[in-house]
Amino acid sequence: MLHKSRSYEQVKVFSLPKLLLIMALDIISIGVSYLCGLLVRFDFKFSSIPEKYIAEYKRVILVWCAICVVVFLCCKLYNSIWSFVSTEEVFRVAGAYLVLGIMSILAVSLKLLDLPRSVYVVGLIFSFACTIGIRFAYRFLRIIYRQVWVAGRADKREFSNVMIIGAGESGRALLQEFSTSTYLYDRVVCFIDDNPIKKGKRLGGVPIVGSRNDIPDAVKQYGIKKIIYAIPSGTAQTRKEILDICATTNCQVQVLPGMYQLVNKEVSVSKIRKVDAQDLLGRDPIQVNEKDILDYISGKVVLVTGGGGSIGSELCRQIARANPKQLVIFDIYENNAYEIQMDLRRNHPKLNLEVMIGSVRDKKRLEQIFERFHPEIVFHAAAHKHVPLMEDSPNEAIKNNVFGTYKTAKTAAEYGVKRFVLISTDKAVNPTNIMGASKRLCEMVVQMMNRESATEFVAVRFGNVLGSNGSVIPLFKKQIEAGGPVTVTHPDIIRYFMTIPEAVGLVLQAGAYAKGGEIFVLDMGEPVKIDTMARNLIRLSGYEPDVDIEVRYTGLRPGEKLYEELLMKEEGMQDTDNKLIHIGKPIEMNDERFKEQLLRLEKAYREETPDMKEIVSEIVPTYRITPNA
Repeated sequence: MLHKSRSYEQVKVFSLPKLLLIMALDIISIGVSYLCGLLVRFDFKFSSIPEKYIAEYKRVILVWCAICVVVFLCCKLYNSIWSFVSTEEVFRVAGAYLVLGIMSILAVSLKLLDLPRSVYVVGLIFSFACTIGIRFAYRFLRIIYRQVWVAGRADKREFSNVMIIGAGESGRALLQEFSTSTYLYDRVVCFIDDNPIKKGKRLGGVPIVGSRNDIPDAVKQYGIKKIIYAIPSGTAQTRKEILDICATTNCQVQVLPGMYQLVNKEVSVSKIRKVDAQDLLGRDPIQVNEKDILDYISGKVVLVTGGGGSIGSELCRQIARANPKQLVIFDIYENNAYEIQMDLRRNHPKLNLEVMIGSVRDKKRLEQIFERFHPEIVFHAAAHKHVPLMEDSPNEAIKNNVFGTYKTAKTAAEYGVKRFVLISTDKAVNPTNIMGASKRLCEMVVQMMNRESATEFVAVRFGNVLGSNGSVIPLFKKQIEAGGPVTVTHPDIIRYFMTIPEAVGLVLQAGAYAKGGEIFVLDMGEPVKIDTMARNLIRLSGYEPDVDIEVRYTGLRPGEKLYEELLMKEEGMQDTDNKLIHIGKPIEMNDERFKEQLLRLEKAYREETPDMKEIVSEIVPTYRITPNA
């Protein structure tokens, strides 16, 4: 980060030898400047200077130099970092010399000095110029050195020509860092900006060559290898539109993430990151009503099962910010649990946190946890979720997802939990895989339990989350870094996407709306074609799909759909205050018959039946076993 690198250089500037060096240069320049004032006054003939003025000069110059250094210290002229001196330092120097000018006038008026008045004027002007020159000389020498250094490597092709999109404050700050750093040998050769007034002008000596529509031509004209998107105040739609154009250039594309860097003056090369899939969604981050979340979580004991997973851990982070009375994390995987424990203790040291290891399939262990902590709100995120793996182990999907949910829900009801929120999935709608079917059974479990107890049981259903464990985006990035191939199951497959914090924020707000029995459906926006996303990620990484990195179609995996649905037809849908959260009405079902079916399922998984999918399809009429499953 820029402010860190400045702090590092500042330590070097304040070392005693360098501080003394700067003071010595100032003293020498001041002495020489007033001597030049005498020479100017007497037509540059040293022999013409009267002896009394030479004696007066010798009498006062050291005292005056000491006074100047004290004034410079008071005006913080020795606090500046040589690599980054700018107009701010000029104003400080001007302020210091204004003080020195006033002191000179007073000294002459009081007849404390006995030199010609023109000497003071010329001396002040010359010393002012020298003081500025000393402070800018280091920066200029660094720039010259860097240009020579980069030029010396031109034949080795160790640098890239860089285009910056956005000729504003962020672009200017990045240009400054590229220009001054000896650790960066890429060259900024042009800017792009949609403001027509800026076209044809220069920023820091670099031409502004046009708008977004000129990007492809500018890439060819200037031999661009790298593009940096530096418009932190731009909307998500603007970013997506520009990145889509950049994706046609085969340049490596990087992004300056957000507005806060500009506000905090933290714009630097270290802030730049690679383009990720979220940049390609083309929408602004989803906002939630934090007051709703605070109102029902603050001061409560909250239990999160599966709290070490990608969704569960983000639930824990956001719950921690809502000031619960106590947060209890329950997970079978000790490594995941340990990581979120350390994260929360570091970022929320005052949080009353308990992390317990155990399985939601173990009723006795669940009873111990509920007896000890008496949670008031439960978020049930523990589940097996990988579709292909569950296709090969259907009994495990039923054992963990369905009966883990059933046992946790029954324990919650027995111990008087106020609200139980199940994390479900769009794959539960007309499922074509056992994982989706198992989550549909989980939704049926919580709806049944809601009718049988005072606990408010609800489910929240959403699609894919960017960056979650096992999701497609991290896989694509690893494959690109490895040189390919990038594997896509089918050229026409589409998915709904949301970031983990967005999904979790909406889950928490949906929990605030719960009255019992609802299936909340999160609006995931427009679906995204996976093939298009993969190809754009390849292009924005600086490669050409199917030329530099192969896109290989592997075929739909067992139980995988071309598209996902968020709501069953028979459920209907109603809105909430948050337009991105909808409510599906519970489907009528015979609870007694469903309990008998659950007993049959339990017996089947205990016996490791080979017919689990067929049994499930009889209980979940919308489940269709795919031929390749």
